[in-house]
Amino acid sequence: MKHKIHFLICLCLALQLQTQAQSVKDSTVRILMIGFHFSGQLPQKDLAKRFGPSLSAGATFTWKTKQNLLFSVEGSYFFGKNVREDVVANMRNSDGVITDNEGYPADLRLTERGWNIYGNIGYLISKLGNNPNSGLFFTMGAGWMQHKVKLYDANQKIAAVKGDLKKGYDRLSGGLGFTQFVGYKYISNNRLANCYFGFEFYEGMTQSMRGFNYDTGLADNQKRLDVLIGFRFGWILPLYKRTKDFYYN
Repeated sequence: MKHKIHFLICLCLALQLQTQAQSVKDSTVRILMIGFHFSGQLPQKDLAKRFGPSLSAGATFTWKTKQNLLFSVEGSYFFGKNVREDVVANMRNSDGVITDNEGYPADLRLTERGWNIYGNIGYLISKLGNNPNSGLFFTMGAGWMQHKVKLYDANQKIAAVKGDLKKGYDRLSGGLGFTQFVGYKYISNNRLANCYFGFEFYEGMTQSMRGFNYDTGLADNQKRLDVLIGFRFGWILPLYKRTKDFYYN
């Protein structure tokens, strides 16, 4: 008797999953999507004078309506090792070397760190998709962009960058940002493989968030246009809304 009950439960679950998969395959449904993405990016405009190529990782929460409208919130953290602007030029000697408190060559590492957050709207064109919930899509949005030069004194022997003093060199900048994305979203019929990929664009109208730069001794009042262009790949966890319940893969 116990085996028969187990068999009936498994059969019901299998039929339920098959019904849900058929629904995704045949009709447009409302979907809450949680996405995790990774990008490779190239800086443009003012950002290219300060940093080289960067990588980015982040998350997106998207609500897709039955009309294939997209509403989302996304956040990303970007980072890189290529700092083009020499923010510690005043520390270098005639040979271009930075020395520590004891007069030895210092190990001061400069890297890029930044983050952004945006609210987006968009639309999914399902005609080229494998089902009505997949296809080409585009989004656009507005939010905040922020970035800085991270200074790391590996041996902790440079007095000029101890504690809060490093803030005078980090070029922290932030401001209103805009973003656009064009790509392809794939929601599988069996809900086992769901992903998206495409090109991302970010424009930040930033300016310095520090009083002045220690290396120049001057205030930085420049209005900046910081642009990032990248290619993104993301994995999606879709939550399908039913009358009273949520089912997820």
